[in-house]
This record gives sequence, C-alpha cells and structure tokens, in this order.
Amino acid sequence: MVTNIESMDIDDIDSVLEISKLSFPHPWSRRSFEQELENNFATYLVAKLDDQVIGYGGMWIIIDEGHITNIAVHPDYRSLGVGDKILNKMIATCNEKKVVAMTLEVRVSNIPAQKLYSKYAFVEEGIRKKYYEDNGEDALIMWKRWK
Repeated sequence: MVTNIESMDIDDIDSVLEISKLSFPHPWSRRSFEQELENNFATYLVAKLDDQVIGYGGMWIIIDEGHITNIAVHPDYRSLGVGDKILNKMIATCNEKKVVAMTLEVRVSNIPAQKLYSKYAFVEEGIRKKYYEDNGEDALIMWKRWK
C-alpha cells in the first residue's frame, strides 16, 4: 500500500475529525485542529491513500524537543504500517530541525501504540497518574533521545 505523508491543511480537517471520533473517547474539536494549523510550534501531518486521509499525527516542537500530541489511523487502515509512516515522518522532521528528544503520553492500556513507539526507541520514563479525564486512566510518559 502506497501512502503519502504530507502537511495537514484546512481541507483535511473533516477527514481528520472523523478519524479522531473513531479513535478517541474525547476527540478534538474542529476549532482545536484549526488552532493547531495556526500554531507556529505545531507540525501536523496526514497520511493519504489516493487523496483520502487515512491517518494523521501532530506534534509541537519547542526549542529542541518534540512533543507528540496525537497519532491516529482510520480503523479500516490499522495494522498496515500507516502509523509507522506518520511516526517516521515526525522523527525525520525533528531531525531536520535539530531536535534532541521527543516525548509523548500514551494510555497504559494502549498496547499497540506503546509497541509502535518502542519500535522507534521511545522508552518509558514515567507515569502521569489519572492523566485521562474520561476514565482517570494513567498515562505512560515515553521519550526518545538522540543525545
């Protein structure tokens, strides 16, 4: 499957919202994504197959650290390497911008996401207790460091 990874733009938001609704208990609002597209610290990417958005990912780059805000793939395209391609592009973007570390929070129950991040040398470095508002679930804090 050939998937293109490109910068998200305003025309992608409807598809991104649909994927977000299918992926998260509390999906982001349209306004949240619009604000991220205006945020100079934010980088948002979409995975497209034949011009259809099938996944997305976002991160903030502040000074020399990248913080992944979200990665989601449409359920019909999971386990096909789409998340890998998005994460690879995020890492490449961080390398281009001389980022020395990346971090993220992930639900302790989200084993598939943890496996994806571990595959790219993210390691567990802490826990945020009761981080998720919807059910009080803890979040693992994971980091990838180059230096």
